[in-house]
Amino acid sequence: MQGHWRRSRGMTLGVQGLIVNADGEIALVRHTYRPGWHFPGGGVERGETLRAALDKEMREEAGVALTAAPTLAGIFSNDAKFRGDHIALFIVRDWQPCEPDPRDEIAEVIWAAPDNFPPETSPATRRRLAEFLDGASVSEEW
Repeated sequence: MQGHWRRSRGMTLGVQGLIVNADGEIALVRHTYRPGWHFPGGGVERGETLRAALDKEMREEAGVALTAAPTLAGIFSNDAKFRGDHIALFIVRDWQPCEPDPRDEIAEVIWAAPDNFPPETSPATRRRLAEFLDGASVSEEW
């Protein structure tokens, strides 16, 4: 289906959450359909707001219910995989645990210290984390 969506749409939009717990650890997910560790997230459906999509994806993938507005870190493009592919990355600090509903998409969820991410963490996730930790300006690519 992703191939059809990419051919039929001029742009795709997704959300990801960089979720931080009280110990300074960050949530990472391993999907069943792609390799590596990533921030939890997913696509924004037609008629859905970014906030609604983020709320839904954080609940489904990471078992996290937002309790306050997250901070938008930036909107990133990924022309290498699909021209027009965009992700809105949010920093999520205010949340409470809830029951996840991974719908067979998530193989595993872990919490890792920023200096102890698994070796299989995606390069894009590592770049976003480095920008977050360094307070660097947001770049165009992710």
